[in-house]
Amino acid sequence: MSSQILIRPAVPADYDAIARITRDAYLAAGYFEDADHPYMRQIQNVAQRAADATIWVAERSGTILGSVTLAVEGEPYADIALSDELEFRMLVVDPSVQRSGAGKAMVEAILDHARTLPGVHAVALTTGESWESAHGLYRKTGFVRTPERDWLVPGTDIKLLVYRQEL
Repeated sequence: MSSQILIRPAVPADYDAIARITRDAYLAAGYFEDADHPYMRQIQNVAQRAADATIWVAERSGTILGSVTLAVEGEPYADIALSDELEFRMLVVDPSVQRSGAGKAMVEAILDHARTLPGVHAVALTTGESWESAHGLYRKTGFVRTPERDWLVPGTDIKLLVYRQEL
């Protein structure tokens, strides 16, 4: 049996692994052509992201397997969060260990955390229209599509889908 997956806040020593996993996961999924895209450069700047949001990692036996960014309404990384929602973004798992349970463990930890936050009654997220493996994870963990909140990446025709779970 494999050792347990630990979900914990990211520390600066994790930032290089988070940047690499984020880049590799987005490229492997075909979200971007190369790592030099402006958004790809932005999401790989983990120190800046950590200054503006909460970042957690999934770790097994000292190895970072994935990460996720959390935000509430009004914070720089909150795209869609309403006043009573915790939003998560950029949930990524290293392509070499996908389907190992790390994504599910992060989602479950987010839901557990959200239940402890005063005034938070739901968790929301945005995902890409064609990101089927992500959609499957979110459905399996109790999220439901909220199509009336779907939106377009500013300046593009890229549609993003919103999922939400009441707590």
